[in-house]
Amino acid sequence: MKITSFNPLIITQDAEPIVRLFEELGFERHHQPTGTSGMGNNFVGYRMKDANGFYVDVTQTSTKRDQDLTSIRMNVDNYDEVYQLLVDRGFQSVTGEKTTETGSAKADMLVSPSGFTISLIQHIKHDT
Repeated sequence: MKITSFNPLIITQDAEPIVRLFEELGFERHHQPTGTSGMGNNFVGYRMKDANGFYVDVTQTSTKRDQDLTSIRMNVDNYDEVYQLLVDRGFQSVTGEKTTETGSAKADMLVSPSGFTISLIQHIKHDT
């Protein structure tokens, strides 16, 4: 297992003010995936990076929520292995194990026994 990136993720219904704030702090938009989650919610992601190499992700979803959610985004090279490691340590899928699979990525959010979340993702590399 290899962690390929590890950074904060903000999940919101209105990404634009958050994205603008981080742009004012020196972050630039680098990637903007869109799609439908395993739960059927539409999403738009904003992968942002600053000059020091720090990342923050902001994801706008169609899920109704009272407030924004902050999670730890962890990209890995073997989703299934890390997912099982976390489950074996008491983490539970917040989606009821409805993994989001976009063709280029596999992802789910898991909550720890103490309440913090890890948004686990593996980017799928296709051999050409």
